[in-house]
Amino acid sequence: MTGRRITILGIFVADVAFRTPRNPAWGETVIGSGFALGPGGKGSNQAVAAARLGGAVGFISKLGRDTFGDLARQLYAEEGIDTRYLFETAEHATGAAAIIIDEASGENAIIVYPGSCSHLTPAEVDEARGEIARSAVFMTNLELPVPVVVRGLEIAREQGVPTIFNPAPAVPIADRVFTLCDHVTPNESEATGLTGISVGSLADAERAADALLAKGARNAVITLGENGVLVRNRDLSRHVPAFAAGPVVETTGAGDAFNGGFAVALSEGRDIVAAAEFGCAVAGISVTRPGTAPSMPSRREVDDLLAGRG
Repeated sequence: MTGRRITILGIFVADVAFRTPRNPAWGETVIGSGFALGPGGKGSNQAVAAARLGGAVGFISKLGRDTFGDLARQLYAEEGIDTRYLFETAEHATGAAAIIIDEASGENAIIVYPGSCSHLTPAEVDEARGEIARSAVFMTNLELPVPVVVRGLEIAREQGVPTIFNPAPAVPIADRVFTLCDHVTPNESEATGLTGISVGSLADAERAADALLAKGARNAVITLGENGVLVRNRDLSRHVPAFAAGPVVETTGAGDAFNGGFAVALSEGRDIVAAAEFGCAVAGISVTRPGTAPSMPSRREVDDLLAGRG
């Protein structure tokens, strides 16, 4: 295992984002107030966040040979992300995400089509075994097919590499998957979907965290939006407050910002509470800017925000 190396298994999609005063009803057209096209996908956003924070990041995914795929390749070259295991296909197009953003609150609703990433295989993940084994942290999420996610987690566990599982979006998965997870990081709705416990308060989050621990996860880290994060394991329960870094412009990508920051902090040897606080600082800055990958802050910005709280 080497220092701060982080391997992320996830997807890239092109984000097609629309700002609107309200969501349209079926059959209705609403005139929007803004539009942007940029890089997205949870794993890709997390990789960009971690790289900007100083992590040595490798990204495992699959792209089409098309314009959206070229957008990803350019991004990773600019951010210094290792793409040795970024597979390609000529048969399937790179995916996209339609993002609807409320112009007043910055809240969002998203439809994701993973495209080429849906065709990444467990065998291809096996090819990256050496990359995973060299890592300080391995992280993945549920935008990929479940067998691919499970294979990544299995390899990391076999190699003694700490794992972060961001179960987003929440889909039905076997309890055995949680036994491969050192850290599981759902948001409120994902924790609800995974446990059946409606998460609307800190006490609810504690109950949901206990349910995730009972499934086999070693640590439950539930993100609560503007209410921060709950960190819970069998020996510890801590509420970490959110950071207010300025007016909220857009919450899209905040969870990815948190997870990227959390991974970097763990890779640097911080304890789980300090890592959650670091992730909260990253997310707190990201929501003050539009976009997903473009909103990810630099290490200096995060360190300055943390110094201000201290």
